[in-house]
Amino acid sequence: MTGGNWTATNKTRPGVYVNFNNAPQTLGAVGERGVVTMPASLPWGASKQVVTIEAGENTTAKLGYPMTAPELLLVREALKRAKTLLLYRVNEGVKASATAGELVATARYGGTRGNDITVVIETNVDNATLFDVRTLVEGREADSQTVADVAGLQDNAWVTWNATGSLAASAGLPLAGGSNGTAAAQDYADYLDAIETQQFHSMALPSADSELKAVFVAFVNGLRNNEGRKATLIVENYPLADSEGVISVKNGVMLENGTTLTAAQATAWVAGASAAAGVNESLTYSAYDGAVDAAPRYTHTQTSTALQNGEMLFTQDGGRAFVEQDINSFTSFTPEKGRSFAKNRVIRVLDAINNDLSRLFGAYYIGKVANDDNGRALFKNECVNYLTGLVNLGALQNFDAGTDVAVLPIEGQSDGVLVELRVQPVDAVEKIYISVEVN
Repeated sequence: MTGGNWTATNKTRPGVYVNFNNAPQTLGAVGERGVVTMPASLPWGASKQVVTIEAGENTTAKLGYPMTAPELLLVREALKRAKTLLLYRVNEGVKASATAGELVATARYGGTRGNDITVVIETNVDNATLFDVRTLVEGREADSQTVADVAGLQDNAWVTWNATGSLAASAGLPLAGGSNGTAAAQDYADYLDAIETQQFHSMALPSADSELKAVFVAFVNGLRNNEGRKATLIVENYPLADSEGVISVKNGVMLENGTTLTAAQATAWVAGASAAAGVNESLTYSAYDGAVDAAPRYTHTQTSTALQNGEMLFTQDGGRAFVEQDINSFTSFTPEKGRSFAKNRVIRVLDAINNDLSRLFGAYYIGKVANDDNGRALFKNECVNYLTGLVNLGALQNFDAGTDVAVLPIEGQSDGVLVELRVQPVDAVEKIYISVEVN
């Protein structure tokens, strides 16, 4: 007896024809958040490329230091809440090096970290014709090889060697001359070129350079308005951006260890916190992790003025620093785009709808589903299920599945559809007015 799958009931031979299908399930879900990106000048690591750092990862192999090191301050701040950092080292620096006889040892990367490397060459105790070549970083052994000459040495994570030559014992050969160098405008432009093809939720620019800020604002606005990629940029003291996609941070904070962060440095934490915040979450009154004070503090009048100007700032209260209000730099309100567009919780919901439905449509519908009544009804059902999920999360309210979603054909375009959505994001309670009647 024959069998198999069937598409139409047109089989010739007797048999049992069975199709196995999943029950209809929602394909779309709220996308996972938490990816932040940032350019930074560092004393070690691969330059001019995107390096992925996960929260909790041992950063020594990639960045030359553990996460707790002062040199990785901005990396640590970004990952206090974000789950993934797409880091780009904009500086290259000068590589430290040392020469002993015919041996030339060169740090793998440019930067001052190379000056902490020492090479020790000892005669092997079991074979006097061989040498033990040890690479130490701050006195700790990072690599050890036993070879007869330079040609036998293999480059390691810290040092590269010249091609050939003889070896001689040395109690300690410190590398020197490493420097960090400085990053130029072109290096930041190269970062934007490299990150443009990556997926991220927020970007920090830890710089006070006005020209750089203008370039980065134009870049992110281009992603949002021209490519439909809804990401957020965090810069310091740049309210003139006047964009729902740009957060302008006015001041910094003091950490519990006494370190004071400038507004430019605080962009790393804001970007990480913004990337990690859910579509149903506001950062208003959210405590800056590990901070005990705002730096500088502002008066009530100064704080109110900053908020009206579209500036996010930190306020001190009870031995902690917290976000006064989770707002962006958008202030040019119109009847079509009102004050709600200045609230980052609202923007996160709208950005999520854009990004998630684009991902859903691209992955499961483009080129795969017929543009007919059935196909459009299928996609409408996916939109309804997705938006209902946002309602259940408390991100949307007053949603009517029957009237608030329409998937329509476009006249004259057999391959196009028009999706019309009406949504009302939920804002966070930020102001409580209490009226007390005294009898």
